[in-house]
Amino acid sequence: MTNDSTRRGGQEPAMTRRKYGEELFLRRQEAGHTQQSLGDAVIMSPSMIAHIEAGRRRPRLEDARRIDKELGSGKFFERWLPTLDEGQFPPHFRDAAESERRADVIEEYAVGSVPGLLQTAAYARSLALGTEPNVPAKELDERIVNRTGRARILEDPLKPRMWAILGESVLRTVVGGPDVMTAQLRHIAALVRSGRVQVQVLPFSAGAHPFLDGKLKLMRFSDGPDEVYFEVLYTGSLNDDPATVRRYRDAYDLARAAALSLEASLQLIESVAEEYEHAEQEHP
Repeated sequence: MTNDSTRRGGQEPAMTRRKYGEELFLRRQEAGHTQQSLGDAVIMSPSMIAHIEAGRRRPRLEDARRIDKELGSGKFFERWLPTLDEGQFPPHFRDAAESERRADVIEEYAVGSVPGLLQTAAYARSLALGTEPNVPAKELDERIVNRTGRARILEDPLKPRMWAILGESVLRTVVGGPDVMTAQLRHIAALVRSGRVQVQVLPFSAGAHPFLDGKLKLMRFSDGPDEVYFEVLYTGSLNDDPATVRRYRDAYDLARAAALSLEASLQLIESVAEEYEHAEQEHP
């Protein structure tokens, strides 16, 4: 097993999820725990413990800390946790990305840009360049691959079920030019028409509503508590406190009630896409 002495240039090499899981399996057995008893002790489901030990999932930071405390493993599982997905996602989004992969239901609200799971590669690239124009080309390519790679969970026809509420500003903010926006909105419309996702638009005319700023992601799971992820520029927070999740869900339901119907939303998305296409033809 890799240990503290295995370092290069002062950096800890990444540990694979398989090795991380094997270590949990061994230390759990040494402590006399079953998956059920360890799960009970650290407030996790036994199925989640099994997934971690099999290398299929990674624990969240607070889970890793509780495991270390229960197993007397110092800070082993906390210390190695960041290396499991080294560089794939920014630190504030790593836990949310893991939850996204295992969620049964994802409900999103976005006011400034298209949610990551619905972005085309061209839109994602234009968005990244708009927010960080000096990002190195190699790093930018990696970001786009990671961003669009997340959307592969939508290739499964059944899971997760996804519902998105988009502020009208998402449709009207020109990211990358009319050609990029045309393709982006038609991509969303195609997903809606395929039945894979459901999208509502919250129009400007709706006035004040709970989510005038930021991004929100609500996630439901068959093997754990609901979670909410709220993001603003360069930072985000993942929370599974029932009272907090309920508060955000209530706000999400208010926004859903104020949004256009599914049919009217699709019509608006396709109408705005046509506007961009005409603008592109007039000014190639």
